[in-house]
Amino acid sequence: FLSDPRVKGWLLLENYTPTFIFSVLYLLIVWLGPKYMRNKQPFSCRGILVVYNLGLTLLSLYMFHELVTGVWEGGYNFFCQDTHSGGEADMKIIRVLWWYYFSKLIEFMDTFFFILRKNNHQITVLHVYHHATMLNIWWFVMNWVPCGHSYFGATLNSFIHVLMYSYYGLSAVPAMRPYLWWKKYITQGQLTQFVLTIFQTSCGVVWPCAFPQGWLYFQIFYMISLIILFTNFYIQTYNKKASSRRKEYQNGSTATVNGYTNSFSSLENNVKQRKQRKD
Repeated sequence: FLSDPRVKGWLLLENYTPTFIFSVLYLLIVWLGPKYMRNKQPFSCRGILVVYNLGLTLLSLYMFHELVTGVWEGGYNFFCQDTHSGGEADMKIIRVLWWYYFSKLIEFMDTFFFILRKNNHQITVLHVYHHATMLNIWWFVMNWVPCGHSYFGATLNSFIHVLMYSYYGLSAVPAMRPYLWWKKYITQGQLTQFVLTIFQTSCGVVWPCAFPQGWLYFQIFYMISLIILFTNFYIQTYNKKASSRRKEYQNGSTATVNGYTNSFSSLENNVKQRKQRKD
């Protein structure tokens, strides 16, 4: 097929084979990694997690800044923007979107850290589906539509990743965990991002320009799949937790909120234990 000549010879874009191999290796590690770690002690990875998450936070911040300024300089049209009318700003967008594509390869490490730390409950269908598909989708985006209307989802996602990876970086420090209250809102932000991306993509369908329509329809369906999976994750994670907390409270059991144990309940339990020892 004829790829965009502006990315000819760029690292990993010349041929699909490396991207495909990386994806297969990722899925093999997801499958074999937990089996390998089954009888081994989990690794802490605390120091490298702080550095890794800080690095991705800074990379996401850089990409968000470059995308916003590139869109502004190119006078991009929100409703539909083709891939050849932004002048030098198009090249700025293409360069930063290559980093966005490459960041999806780096983010495979998210899963590898889960495996090394034996947090296998976090390796969900949503997690693996999202990581495995994004690298492949963006290889094709970079070869066919590396600028224009492609900018919007990547811009929002880069902003969300600034919040997400800064959260993960801080949560790797145990002393910070009691103060991290915004994880729920990151998921809400991700869902909002998908809805906004569908809206903006649909604008290109309703008010078409020279941007390929097939890509717009594909992105809408992909966003719908993410909304379904993320909504299920949100319900399973937060609604069920809230329900179980209410039951614990109603049953008079000790409640834990944001990492702090209910002091009164703890004190009451301690008094009861002392009385039992005296008897």
